[in-house]
Amino acid sequence: MFPLLLNRDKLLADGKLLGRWGERRCERFLVRKGLRKLVRNYSCKMGEIDLVMADSDGAIVFVEVKARADESFEPVESVVTFGKKEKLFRTARYFLASHNIEDRPCRFDIVTIVLGRAGRPKIKHYENVFVP
Repeated sequence: MFPLLLNRDKLLADGKLLGRWGERRCERFLVRKGLRKLVRNYSCKMGEIDLVMADSDGAIVFVEVKARADESFEPVESVVTFGKKEKLFRTARYFLASHNIEDRPCRFDIVTIVLGRAGRPKIKHYENVFVP
């Protein structure tokens, strides 16, 4: 865990560190919303999924986390391209098949987190943003 005030400059300077911090921060955010973590950074031959969660209704939630220092160039949610969505679908299908849970409902969410130069990070949760 990174104390935000002590490490903001490090996070802003290192994209990989910012990404890992963002995933953990978003995971805590989703757990507070009632979701349960199944896997963080699921990786297989098909691709990678940042978070795999279970919703209280039993749905499997595949989460793409986008952490950014700021939104000066483009809104963070716009960076999930058609190609990225296709890769997420294939990876999710592989996850479901390999864990023998193909009969459960599932959805794809995006969580964006913008750290910014000052103040609290801004987190937005977009539920069921794309459908296979």
